Amino acid sequence: MLEDNQGPLSFPCAFPVKVMGEADASLARSILEIVIKHAPDYDASTLETRRSSNGKYLSLTCTINAFSKSQIDGLYRELSRHPRVRIAL
Repeated sequence: MLEDNQGPLSFPCAFPVKVMGEADASLARSILEIVIKHAPDYDASTLETRRSSNGKYLSLTCTINAFSKSQIDGLYRELSRHPRVRIAL
């Protein structure tokens, strides 16, 4: 599933995905489901979370093993469509 190494990324590579949304008990679970769908080898125990100073927002960082630009694009498309996600970087 390796694509040609075009652009600034060389595949495979470790690729951090940051997601921010309203803090909710189900946000992390929903994001993990999406990430694992696109990166089945992702180790959920490595998920990093951080609450905003007022506790309203939650930031999540998942570093996946990326194998192609299309894999990353698909992941971002699905994350961006999630109703609670405010930003996916």
